[in-house]
Amino acid sequence: MQYWGVTDPGCVRPQNQDAYRMEQLDKNALLCVVCDGMGGAKSGNVASTMAVDAFTKEIMAAYKSGMSFEQMSALMLGACKTANFAVYDQAQQGEEYRGMGTTLVAALIQGKCAAVINVGDSRAYRINRSGIRRVTTDHSVVELMIQRGKVTPDEARHYPGRNLITRAVGTEPGVQCDLFRLDLERGDCVLLCSDGLTNLVDDQEILFEVVHGANKQQCCQSLLKIAQNRGAPDNVTCVLA
Repeated sequence: MQYWGVTDPGCVRPQNQDAYRMEQLDKNALLCVVCDGMGGAKSGNVASTMAVDAFTKEIMAAYKSGMSFEQMSALMLGACKTANFAVYDQAQQGEEYRGMGTTLVAALIQGKCAAVINVGDSRAYRINRSGIRRVTTDHSVVELMIQRGKVTPDEARHYPGRNLITRAVGTEPGVQCDLFRLDLERGDCVLLCSDGLTNLVDDQEILFEVVHGANKQQCCQSLLKIAQNRGAPDNVTCVLA
């Protein structure tokens, strides 16, 4: 298993409020996490970093080789709750942290099975030579509008309120997560990314870079470059396994 990642503040924002981690748990298992913070110049960065750290620490402490999907799912849910408590508790410690939160998307990949969890609008994709499939569903106002037929997916990419999310880690005492199972085959790729990428680079462009790009090692940098060439008004993060 190979993996790469990149994060960048983009072309407009002075600070990067995204955070990510990739940890090899054993020779057959990998954990990838991406968080996109919100809540002001200081606290968004705090929220995303705290969530990534708390989530990763919980997984690394409790993971055991050969876990079933159900065991991995329970571990991911517990880690998400731990991350939520860490961010929410910090948000009560001072006015500068009030209301902060973060998205979270993570994949625990073990051999040919992966457990994927998400809160907010950071995404997970499964990509191979047969195509690209978004695994997660955005928890956002614009996603609800798509489901109700108010806007098309293409219109949604340019909708003024596209950054309004309906769920986040750390904004409430409890958190609701979505969990997904991926049954992987040799040659499959799992991509996690913040909306700073997907607001500017569409699925077919991502597919082309992952499958037909010069090499996988440069893929995340190539996707970042596309976003930068289009102005990158938001922070951009992607990890590829």
